[in-house]
Amino acid sequence: MKQIFKPIIGIVFFTTVLGAMGFPESYYKIKNLKEQKREFINILKPLIDEGNEKILKERFFVERFFQKAINSAFRALNPGDLKRLLRISKKYRVKNIFDKNMYLKKIDLIPVPLALVQGAIESGWGKSRFVREANNVFGHWTWGEKGIIPLGREEGKTHKIRIFRSLQSSVDAYMLNLNRHYAYKSFRNVRLQKSLAGKQITAFEAADTMINYSELREKYVQMLHSMMKEYKLLYYDVARKHDIQSKVGL
Repeated sequence: MKQIFKPIIGIVFFTTVLGAMGFPESYYKIKNLKEQKREFINILKPLIDEGNEKILKERFFVERFFQKAINSAFRALNPGDLKRLLRISKKYRVKNIFDKNMYLKKIDLIPVPLALVQGAIESGWGKSRFVREANNVFGHWTWGEKGIIPLGREEGKTHKIRIFRSLQSSVDAYMLNLNRHYAYKSFRNVRLQKSLAGKQITAFEAADTMINYSELREKYVQMLHSMMKEYKLLYYDVARKHDIQSKVGL
């Protein structure tokens, strides 16, 4: 299966950069590799947390919308809420606007350790040119006019590396991809089954579903597991939905 996020390779800068790019300059001046990796985690984790908070707010809106709709037998739908639901349905590619179960399957949290290790792998710990010239932490592709053309792109291919206005935008796009793209259906299925059982998918369990993320397949999954343990990232797995709900006032 074709990768959705391409591993970092040689590139040619394609277009004018918009705004500040990459990690803070102080990050790139850190000489000690272990210290730099710790700082990478310190920088990326808050962005992942913010992305998850946005997702949870959307999920809460959907839950509240359908509760109100059911209570009124779908006869007193708020036009503003309906318009927002339509935007969310398009964002998450939910074909039936009133398919509550599909919303709840797609709009849910991404394990923090998983996002951290995938970000580290795809960005070379934040040091790739894709990050420094396009704020692109996860090697996200685009077929638009603006982007970075990979030097190793096969003849006849037209994809480019997408340019983001901020690192947060790159993280948000990564999370949305896991939540809606067909390649990560297995991830969403496992997450849903855990949720129905009153549990939350762990980063290790999520990593097991990323076999199609890379051409390395099983080796890639093993790499994710190994890095989570080596850098003690499973500590962040203790964060649960109710913790984020409390933080954002839901």
